[in-house]
Amino acid sequence: MVGRRLHGERGASAVEFALIVPLLIVLVLGIAEFGHAFSVQGTLSSAAREGARAMALQNDQAAAKAAVRTAASTLSPGITDAQVAITPASCPLTGGTAATTYVTVTISYPKPYLTGFFGSGLGLTATGVMRCNG
Repeated sequence: MVGRRLHGERGASAVEFALIVPLLIVLVLGIAEFGHAFSVQGTLSSAAREGARAMALQNDQAAAKAAVRTAASTLSPGITDAQVAITPASCPLTGGTAATTYVTVTISYPKPYLTGFFGSGLGLTATGVMRCNG
């Protein structure tokens, strides 16, 4: 009697496995993509802070963009000058109320997915703010 019942369920575990495996694969790929995006976001935030610091102290957009590229040198593809926005264009050099001006560095980065399973990529943005002249 027991043997007859088990004989009727032969192959059921293979069918269950075939139904669950796609869900597990999507879950694992999603975790990997989220982890990579989280890592890239941290790198972008750090690069934006470094760019804001360079702009606030040196008052030079080229130096600020170079600081951003150096801080984010591990990213592939790398950050271009067009992806970095700096406002205002220069820090005031005099004291008084002008010293309370803040410089903002914003990085817009199109992060490609590792697997391409969820689409082509994701747009990430990071912002760094610092008071001009330190």
